[in-house]
Amino acid sequence: MATCEYVSDIKIINNNQEIIFNYLSSFENLQNYLTEENMDKLGEKVPKLKIKDFKSDADSCSFTVDGFGETGLRIVDREAPKNIKITGNGTVPFQFNFWIQLLPVQEYQTKLRLTLRADLNMMMKMMIGNKLKDGINQLADTLTALPYK
Repeated sequence: MATCEYVSDIKIINNNQEIIFNYLSSFENLQNYLTEENMDKLGEKVPKLKIKDFKSDADSCSFTVDGFGETGLRIVDREAPKNIKITGNGTVPFQFNFWIQLLPVQEYQTKLRLTLRADLNMMMKMMIGNKLKDGINQLADTLTALPYK
């Protein structure tokens, strides 16, 4: 097994860092947004992202991703207002940790960067490494399009 790291491009969200942090630090906020209708609208901006059957509470969620299968996430640490650490819930065949990092640029402009560290054997890395690399940037694009309130 080797630890592989995938880092998204830095994205800009035109909103306040604390508002973004508060929204992203509870999966329940995403439950309300990730309806089929909203995902179709979001799909116009991020065409490869296909999430179905999203269920959540504040600290965990489960969902199905086309081409990947069912998976889930759990928030394991929150460092307000700059960092959210997430891990898999054991439904994927490898261990991973995932960070959402937020850095203020101005009062209503925030940089977002995602980092994924996954323990993959060579075969898994060859099979899904490029999907993970593409997926981390697609997820960053998705997070910039959410309706932060």
